[in-house]
Amino acid sequence: MPNFVNPEPAHFGQLKLLPMDQSVQMLNLVKLRDRADYEDGADTTGRKAYDEYGRLSAPVFNRVGGRIIWSGQFEFMVIGPKDEHWDIAFVAEYPTGQAFMDMVFDPEYQAIVYHRTAAVETSRLIRLQANESGAGFG
Repeated sequence: MPNFVNPEPAHFGQLKLLPMDQSVQMLNLVKLRDRADYEDGADTTGRKAYDEYGRLSAPVFNRVGGRIIWSGQFEFMVIGPKDEHWDIAFVAEYPTGQAFMDMVFDPEYQAIVYHRTAAVETSRLIRLQANESGAGFG
């Protein structure tokens, strides 16, 4: 599985071209390292490092109006690579696309995101725009 931990700067440039004044949902799929990879050599698990990231980033996430609207446990890959497994899966909702950007570039968030970097082996972060809910798939 290819490793994707942090966004490429070019992706933020493209992200800024999307509407920033409407609510957005962010699908998060995360595979954790067995052992966190801290630059200072701190010895802990990927899970504990990610939990620390979550604890420390929560005030910023809440301040920008973010909320978790769905979370679940990976069970089985029905369609896709059989060796792909996600330790964490959730959808975060932000009141606007700008709120998400405000969180990511907040100095308090920037000061603690290294915990996420140390914890994550690979991840996917997908911005979504909600459709009206209903009975159909489209």
